[in-house]
Amino acid sequence: MTTTAPAAADRLSLKTKLAFGVGSAAEIIALYAVSSFALLFYNQVLGVQAHWIGLAISASLVFDGLTEPLIGSWSDRTRSKWGRRHPWMFAAPIPIALSFFAIFNPPEGLEPMGLAVWCGVSVSLMRQVMTFFHTPHLALGAELSPNYLERSKVMAYNSFFTWAGGSLMTWVALTFFFPSTPEYPRGLLNPEPWTNFALTMSLTIVAVLFASAWFTRDRIPFLPPLPADTKPFSLGAFFGDIWMALRNVNYVWLLIGYFFLSMMLGLKEGLRLYTVTFYWGLTSEQIRWFIVGSFVGYATAFAFAARMHGRFDKKATLVWGGVAYAVFTAAPLALGLMGVLTRETPNLIWILIGFATLGYGAISVLQIGAMSALADVADQNELRFGVRQEGILYSTRALAAKIDQAVGSALAGFVLLLIAFPEKAKPGAVNPGVLHNLALWDGVIAAVPGLIAALCYARYRINRESYEATRAALAEKRASAASTAPVAGAAAPAGAAIHPAE
Repeated sequence: MTTTAPAAADRLSLKTKLAFGVGSAAEIIALYAVSSFALLFYNQVLGVQAHWIGLAISASLVFDGLTEPLIGSWSDRTRSKWGRRHPWMFAAPIPIALSFFAIFNPPEGLEPMGLAVWCGVSVSLMRQVMTFFHTPHLALGAELSPNYLERSKVMAYNSFFTWAGGSLMTWVALTFFFPSTPEYPRGLLNPEPWTNFALTMSLTIVAVLFASAWFTRDRIPFLPPLPADTKPFSLGAFFGDIWMALRNVNYVWLLIGYFFLSMMLGLKEGLRLYTVTFYWGLTSEQIRWFIVGSFVGYATAFAFAARMHGRFDKKATLVWGGVAYAVFTAAPLALGLMGVLTRETPNLIWILIGFATLGYGAISVLQIGAMSALADVADQNELRFGVRQEGILYSTRALAAKIDQAVGSALAGFVLLLIAFPEKAKPGAVNPGVLHNLALWDGVIAAVPGLIAALCYARYRINRESYEATRAALAEKRASAASTAPVAGAAAPAGAAIHPAE
């Protein structure tokens, strides 16, 4: 008989969803620490010009983004007793941790240009090995359940633990490694704690990534296995996989939308710590309280995203999530530029946290919808082409995101150059005109790509009704293939090993 897998469960256990979700916590510890801290560390602590570091980080993103689809296609075609995804997930954690440690521990004695090169190479290496975990991990999440709303719940766990990893990393960093001291009132500018910070985060990354791979391994027998007639990975197969993915117009609009959203995220992440430290004048102890807003935002999305998809469908949450994120993140800085909010405004920190809460909730709902929608696109591609492409779909989405984050990171560096933001600046001593321009870029201008992303998401056409039609057609196709399956020892016809029928 043809090789088949037991039917995947419509409803997954809490253990499975937790084990899958926690993997994203370690991913974001590494990625968020780089996107949020690396520019500040090299520019303000080590004294390297911001635009050189922006270019270094951007170069690493482009190089890594180009390998994402390769790993996605290779993962889709991996044949092993551990399935398609887990061999990659077990191989990645230690190299990720070692390269992360290197980023924040450059060799002593390097000149600024040497530091910029070290930053670019070490960040690029970390992103390369992170791809070995990140892409198969996301593809695994899409395969865990065939159910329209259960997929949203799985990706809600992914989104929530993404918040947990980034927020807890920031809280721990600001509380235990970079507190305010008499010598360094802004603790992030203290050069001493960075080595211990990097070592602690590296050990955490190894432990959490291994835990995610280990505690999801029991689902391997229930995942769609590699059809017997699938060719091994090759460059020809890779380009064929890319072409098939890009022939799906719904996927293309998701891809373009994520491209513009990532531009906004890359620019804002590069400027965020500059804005809260120098424009709003917040201390490390105050900045860490943004974890409250992020928790409320992500927890709300975690609890209600799947319900919203059931009531309003995924497209509506994508569109309005993009609009809301652009508006809510721009609003406090726009109010600051108009003089409505100032450093002397009573309870300023909680006003800023309130806007941040709305922004975090919006982006979390949007991300859950986008990740869940990609699994629905995989159904369409299986029906049309006879193969599932979770790896290639999520990887080419990551390609667009990383290339655009590279643009955002480079733009952040050049914005700091354009507005003449000084290296090793002292809070309270930066020219008000420079701060005005910083707020303009981080607030009003950065919101534009987010609004463009919402327009792209409006072109997405899969809804609950079309999803049900696709699943019904797949079930019929699989039943037909099963009825004509050869007896043991006979060769399987093409497409007969598509798995499984629900």
